[in-house]
Amino acid sequence: MRIFRVLYGEPWWHLAALLASFALCGYAAVRLLAGDWWGVVQWTVGAAVVHDLVAVPLYGGADWLLHRAVRAGRPNSPRRVAVVNHIRVPAFVSLMLLLVYWPLISTDSGAHYRAVTLLDPGVFRSRWLAVTAGLFGLSALHLAVRLWRDRRDRGDRRRPARRPDPPADATDA
Repeated sequence: MRIFRVLYGEPWWHLAALLASFALCGYAAVRLLAGDWWGVVQWTVGAAVVHDLVAVPLYGGADWLLHRAVRAGRPNSPRRVAVVNHIRVPAFVSLMLLLVYWPLISTDSGAHYRAVTLLDPGVFRSRWLAVTAGLFGLSALHLAVRLWRDRRDRGDRRRPARRPDPPADATDA
């Protein structure tokens, strides 16, 4: 086992889990491609092309604009990076929710959704907006607490350390 660990770099169960996941993915691929393999290939290639040619420039440009908007005189201050990340994370989660639930948020599939589930599809847009507002609110609160702690800690470091009083024995000598 020691030789295996030295050669592989991880414990044996890591390799076993990796091989099991490859087997599961292979099984899923065989089942998926058994029906309409050409449609799966088209969707996969189309998603990759749309992602690379449309999505990457869009969110790369949005990130660049966010960095430019947050720039506060100092090019790479830790505070600027913190602000950018506290905007970036809730925006990512919100956009992923929008992507997954787009048909229900846009109410394009409202009649079909109501027929299948007997539930009202009109609540998804307001719920997505509420979740988005909650994500940004929690992120802003977390950022405020973080900046307050940083400012408090910096203030403690700026105060000069108080010299301890000399021991009573030293004055007698």
